[in-house]
Amino acid sequence: MIGAPAAALAVWALAVPLAGTTLTVRTGGGERTVGPVSVVVASLLAGLAAWALLAVLERSATRPGRTWTITALAVLALSLTGPLGGEAGAATTLVLVLLHLTVAAVLVAGLVRR
Repeated sequence: MIGAPAAALAVWALAVPLAGTTLTVRTGGGERTVGPVSVVVASLLAGLAAWALLAVLERSATRPGRTWTITALAVLALSLTGPLGGEAGAATTLVLVLLHLTVAAVLVAGLVRR
């Protein structure tokens, strides 16, 4: 589960300090810059939620891996509405989408195999 925050932080590091992209998003309270702490915390929370759901499904579902994967992909699709529906620039949108896809890829690949 530590792989998701590490991978997301690597994407952030390539995009922000190295490539010079500014990740500023609009929220209900104004604008906010997406920094490394936000990236790590969000991906850790996503990982914990994913792990908890998989644990519940392993106890109650007949095909927990399949059910979890379908649910994870649906949650990914919903999460992409944030960056794709926002008013950020193209570079910011691309990086945010890459962050979402990176975390999802690591979690789906890592958790479903355990």
